[in-house]
Amino acid sequence: MTGIVGIVVILVMVFGGYIAAGGKMGIILHALPFEMIIIGGAAVGAFIISNDGAAVKQTLKDMGKVFKGVRWKGQDFQDLLCLLFELIKIARQNPVELEGHIENPHESAIFSKYPKIQHDHAAVDMICDTFRNATMNYDDPAQVEEVLDKQLDAEKHHALHSSHAMQQIADGLPALGIVAAVLGVIKTMASIDQPPAVLGALIGGALVGTFLGVFLAYGIMGPFAARVKTVCEADHQFYVLIREVLVANLHNHAPNICIEVGRQNTPHAVRPSFNAMDEALRNTKGAAA
Repeated sequence: MTGIVGIVVILVMVFGGYIAAGGKMGIILHALPFEMIIIGGAAVGAFIISNDGAAVKQTLKDMGKVFKGVRWKGQDFQDLLCLLFELIKIARQNPVELEGHIENPHESAIFSKYPKIQHDHAAVDMICDTFRNATMNYDDPAQVEEVLDKQLDAEKHHALHSSHAMQQIADGLPALGIVAAVLGVIKTMASIDQPPAVLGALIGGALVGTFLGVFLAYGIMGPFAARVKTVCEADHQFYVLIREVLVANLHNHAPNICIEVGRQNTPHAVRPSFNAMDEALRNTKGAAA
């Protein structure tokens, strides 16, 4: 929603200010389709050249994050802590029972309580793999934390690729706008024998190219890239939380302490309060009983 509001504000302020200052939209509207073909087409072509098919599809998909926002909300972080609490409790009390949950999480009664998490392959794999490795005595906290850090870094690098690709296009749009403007000047020079009114319209149309390139770069594509990066980094904290709790578990802290470590490492904007988390864990215990 905020993405749509931002775009509306940009358009209203830029073109509203232009019209209020006495500018005429006719020359812009006349030149806009042709300048957009040159600038937009060149930008799309450059984007395709610099990225493979998978990256192109992922970037187009990730552009939706500008409007959808972050995937993981405050309730999801609380649900994750409750899920990990249940798994840690079972791992301490009945490791054999745990095996059924981590080997087939999509049919697990515990994972099924939290369907949004259950359908996220990255989160489920991270949780299950770490618990599975612990059952095979790969439970040194420092080593496991190092492995999880590398996994998280790789996932974050992949997630941010869309943002980097969009920023590259944003960086190139002003130059493409100049290309369009130069072509407009060439066109104008071919009509140098025309009266000043005609030449003025032609020069104005050429300058639309420069305007459009800069406007798209700093008013649309640049903010899109920044927003996608912000959303990816915010969603990444969900997986960082998994690491914090699982490593705390390998240090053999009490289950409640493991969850409190995770809660305190949750971003402030989505962090459940101590009382809310305590009540959620009590409800989890009651359901288990």
